[in-house]
Amino acid sequence: MSLSIGKVADATGLSIHTLRYYDELGLLPQVRRAKNGHRLFDEDVLGWINILKCLRATQMPLAEMQNYTQLYQQGLDAIGQQRELLEAHRREVAQRMCEVEAAIKLLDEKIAYLQEAAGK
Repeated sequence: MSLSIGKVADATGLSIHTLRYYDELGLLPQVRRAKNGHRLFDEDVLGWINILKCLRATQMPLAEMQNYTQLYQQGLDAIGQQRELLEAHRREVAQRMCEVEAAIKLLDEKIAYLQEAAGK
């Protein structure tokens, strides 16, 4: 069953513009074209888009997402490279999380100081 770009946008929370942009970047290898040029999505693309959303939410650069997509398209031949890319990205995300946690701790200390200084 083929889904329209509007249905995919509704199902994923991504805008139609973003879906078109991702397709132009080669991030949506499952997209086909109808005779009239409209994009046709199969239901499998929804799972792939969830992966892309995760990668963007964790601030993976688009170029790295393109690299991951190319490796994914190679299938089992590139499974080790796919894993390595995701492991490296996970390490970067974990490092950023540590930095954010340290910043939150400092903010909490400053807020507590200001509350005490204000007598509250």
